[in-house]
Amino acid sequence: MEPHPIVDARDPKAKPTLFAGAVEGHVLVKNVQNALPLKKPKLLNIFGYDAKAPDTFNPTGGPLGWIVGGSAINSSQIRDFFLSNYSGPVPNIARGGTIISGSGSGAVTPGYISSPFDALNQRAYADDTALFWDFDSQNPNIVVVADACLVFINAYASEAFDRPSIDDDYSDTLINNVASKCANTMVIMHNAGIRIVDKFVDHPNVTAIIYAHLPGQDSGRALVSLLYGDENFSGKLPYTVARKQSDYGHLLHPSQPEPPFTDFPQSNFTEGVYIDYLAFQKKNITPQYEFGFGLSYTTFQYSNMQIKKSAPEAYNAAYPSGVIQQGGHVDLWADLVEVTVQVENTGKVAGAEVVQLYLERMDNVKWLRGFEKIVLAPGQSETVTLKLNRRDLSDWDVVAQDWKLAEGDIHLFVGASVREIRLQCSLIL
Repeated sequence: MEPHPIVDARDPKAKPTLFAGAVEGHVLVKNVQNALPLKKPKLLNIFGYDAKAPDTFNPTGGPLGWIVGGSAINSSQIRDFFLSNYSGPVPNIARGGTIISGSGSGAVTPGYISSPFDALNQRAYADDTALFWDFDSQNPNIVVVADACLVFINAYASEAFDRPSIDDDYSDTLINNVASKCANTMVIMHNAGIRIVDKFVDHPNVTAIIYAHLPGQDSGRALVSLLYGDENFSGKLPYTVARKQSDYGHLLHPSQPEPPFTDFPQSNFTEGVYIDYLAFQKKNITPQYEFGFGLSYTTFQYSNMQIKKSAPEAYNAAYPSGVIQQGGHVDLWADLVEVTVQVENTGKVAGAEVVQLYLERMDNVKWLRGFEKIVLAPGQSETVTLKLNRRDLSDWDVVAQDWKLAEGDIHLFVGASVREIRLQCSLIL
């Protein structure tokens, strides 16, 4: 490859957006007795392979060297995966450092990586905090007088192979070993997809759990801003975290080639539309953390839910009749109903709330039909407006092969998650 002039396509104006995206992707799911935010701790223990940046992030060796996406999986192993030269066990965690993205087509090649350890070091300098760390041991020594023990783990995923599981024995053992000796253990997971927490969630010394997901280059900076309360958690889970692996049923496992389809897998999708939070409701399974769930450093109060039909004349037609464009009939996307609700920040700090609108169908299952994130100062309130279009209020008619507007009593719910419903009312169609 011949040298060529550097072409820098980065735009400095994008920095606030990159940082905001990293912050808002973090989801706080456990925070016992306000263990977070940290308040100028005198001493912190930092453990886990995911805390530091990878030892190597270098394009040398061709483009396949970058496919790891800044994650700390052995790059030659991943290269062999993509070239079909590897037949060993699929990696479930990246032991060599923090992950900021998925691999394969989901990989990113940032200009830098702010690891959690890097950012914690910088904050320690500002706050005169002493740090002790061990990134290698599964059963590290603990400085018992530390204010908190932060344990960093990850769940790796890539294009070209399926994740072998949604938990990891090595990481779970690490967390429990730390928690057995540290009364204020906080777990931070960089996870590419669902990761269950059943092996440690109920440990009395695990005071906080964060799903940090894949934050990109500002990973550490974003996390530390949240840990110390400079920013507030506002992320919500876009999936359901089960209490145990078997709760996902057959949906957890890919279809495998079987006779007579020995050359390729065949799936009949017997679950229909009931996947993730729909399946948990349909089967009446209580999750560990439900779809749409996420904690904040403040609290929000919902009130005054109102419903207004915005286009009454549109209810006369059972089926859409507008011209067909990309996406179907144009009137299928016409707004028919407007839902408003008052939301107030009743806590002591500013925060953002994701107001979620669910519609209960004839199957007694709540379907997400709208959401809106609002930022409120302490004591501030705002009216949130959520709209339902014809498609939202329709069911597929298998005979007519078209979307038919629902009839009768339609139940609408507004809340902070699919299980944390704050208000409800009915709409007559």
